[in-house]
Amino acid sequence: MKKIIISIILISMVQLGYSQEKTFHDFKAETIDGEQLDFSVFKGKKILVVNTASKCGLTPQYKELEELYETYGGEGFEIIGFPANNFANQEPGTSEEIKSFCEQNYGVTFTMMNKISVKGDDMSPIYSWLTKKSENGVMDSEVSWNFQKYFIDENGHLVDFVSPKTTPLDEKIVNWVRK
Repeated sequence: MKKIIISIILISMVQLGYSQEKTFHDFKAETIDGEQLDFSVFKGKKILVVNTASKCGLTPQYKELEELYETYGGEGFEIIGFPANNFANQEPGTSEEIKSFCEQNYGVTFTMMNKISVKGDDMSPIYSWLTKKSENGVMDSEVSWNFQKYFIDENGHLVDFVSPKTTPLDEKIVNWVRK
């Protein structure tokens, strides 16, 4: 009987621990238009999170990100771009300038957020969660450059990430979105 009670307590503790784990859906951030966005609105969707920059050699990836979004975006998939100026001052613009650049040059219609920091002492809470296993429960990573991509599942859990040079239409990304 004592073993059964201990087992029940342990199972309850494990379940309680899982229920308290923070997910992507627990965060809020400001959109590029200055509106507060509660990420819980994305429950049930796969999400590709990308740190972006307008003056980077990888900036043309906006075109493929938009293509991916136009093909798969909607009910089950979303892309969220987070402009960041952490690498070689490649995103110096204001939110208005970034939004205008993205729309005029790449026709971006996926969700864009206000500029944040993706590393260092001023790292945004969402990127702290994305990059620290102690917060996301899955893995540690470091944002190595602009256009690093993180995969979030329908339940708001971190699944994986790919390097900045991996293009948005890479087989790994497309296969993940389609499954």
